Amino acid sequence: MAARRSVARMFAGPEEWNRRRLQVLFAAATVVAMAIMLGILWSVAALFDSGSEANAMASDAQLMGSADASRPVDIEVAQPGPLSTDSAATIELPQPSTLGAAQVGSGFPRAAEGAMSQLIAIDRAAIESVSVVTAQDVITAWAADGGPTARDWSGVVAVRTLLEGAGLPANGASALTVQLEPAMGKIVESGSDSTTVCVDFILTASVQGAQSDRIAVADCQHMAWQTDRWMIATGPEAEPMPSLWPGTQESINAGYQWLEVLP
Repeated sequence: MAARRSVARMFAGPEEWNRRRLQVLFAAATVVAMAIMLGILWSVAALFDSGSEANAMASDAQLMGSADASRPVDIEVAQPGPLSTDSAATIELPQPSTLGAAQVGSGFPRAAEGAMSQLIAIDRAAIESVSVVTAQDVITAWAADGGPTARDWSGVVAVRTLLEGAGLPANGASALTVQLEPAMGKIVESGSDSTTVCVDFILTASVQGAQSDRIAVADCQHMAWQTDRWMIATGPEAEPMPSLWPGTQESINAGYQWLEVLP
C-alpha cells in the first residue's frame, strides 16, 4: 500500500502534491484548534478539504468530544449544495460613513442593522488581511473592555490556523488570498445599546498554483454601543449558529435572511 501511494505521488505532479499536503496539514492544525474554539473557526477547517482524510479527522474529533458539544462538525452543509426555491426576507445594511480604528469601516447607525454592518467590517478587515498581526490590531481596537482579546478572539485563531495550514508566516504571504463575502444574516436579539447578530459569509481562499476553494462560514457576536460606535461586547463570544451554504433549505430553516447593502 505504501509503495502504491509513493507511485501515485510521483505522477501527481508538484502542484497537485503541494495541494494535497496543504489539505492534510490544514486539517490537522484545525482539528486541534476545533476542540477549544467557537465561532467561525470550525468551518475554516474544511477549506482545503477535497478528500476523505480531513473529513475523517473531523469525525474523529467529534467522537472524542469538544468544548462545543452542541455544535456538530458538519462540513457538508457548509459547502455548495442544492438551492431552495423558498423565499427569505432581506436585511438592509447601511454603508460606512467613515474609516475607523485599524482601517475598519465605521459610522454605522445605532440599530441592529448597523451592528451587523460593523461586525461584517470587523471580520473582513481581520480575515481578509491573512495576517495574525492585523487581526490582533483589529480586535484590540474593536472589542470592549473584557471582551475577546488579541490572544483568544476566534478571528485571530482562524487566521493563525489558515496560515499554519498553508505553511506561511504570521504576517501572511501573497501565496494565500482570502475573500469574505457576507451573504445572509440573522438578528438574534435587538436593543438600543446591545444586540446579538450572526452573519453567514462565503469564504473563498486561493493558494498559488491551486484552484480556489469556497465554503460557508458563520460568525455570531454580541455587539454593544459605546459612545459613538458598535463594538464587540464585553464577555464571551456569542453562541454560534451553523455555517450553512447561503440559499439552501437548511439556511432558510435556520432563520437566515438575505443581506442587501443600501446604496
